Amino acid sequence: MNILEALMAAQGGGAVKQLGQQFGLGDDQASAALSALVPALAAGLAKNATREGGLEGLTKALSGGRHGSYLDDLGSLTRPETVADGNGILGHILGSKDVSRQVAAQAAASTGVGPDIMKKMLPVVAAMVMGAMAKRAGGAPAGLPGGLGANLGAGAAGGGLLDMLTPMLDRDRDGSVVDDVAGMLGKFLGGR
Repeated sequence: MNILEALMAAQGGGAVKQLGQQFGLGDDQASAALSALVPALAAGLAKNATREGGLEGLTKALSGGRHGSYLDDLGSLTRPETVADGNGILGHILGSKDVSRQVAAQAAASTGVGPDIMKKMLPVVAAMVMGAMAKRAGGAPAGLPGGLGANLGAGAAGGGLLDMLTPMLDRDRDGSVVDDVAGMLGKFLGGR
């Protein structure tokens, strides 16, 4: 199950419904927003995970944080501390507010959901993404198989953790996400 599928399925679709209600969107609009935002976040996570020490840092953040609770308690998505955590996650995986704004603007252009809503939604979606990753890393319920030990034992490729990201990122289906991630991030960093 890739990261987008995990979010769409979380709480039997309740996460999508919660996101829609929180931002005044219908379920279809909330799904479209997730579909537009998650690939950029996945690309940022994958890029960071492939840097020296990146996978270990991701694993440590997932095992040491409260990220999994975001998908267990959907009401937590409305809390200011979730938005603050999401903004911290964005800073780490996207690098700057400018890149976050570009991600939101591109997602808005492709979905018809306003850019202001996308900007507000982005940190919440980042928290949700980390929640799905934490569940995968911890082997917690909600249909996300795998455990931290199994993921670490998979070696430098990241095994289960990066496997959640790979299907979304290998756009040209060549078996490598490196060229695809570089292309996606290049768009957001001004290399259009």
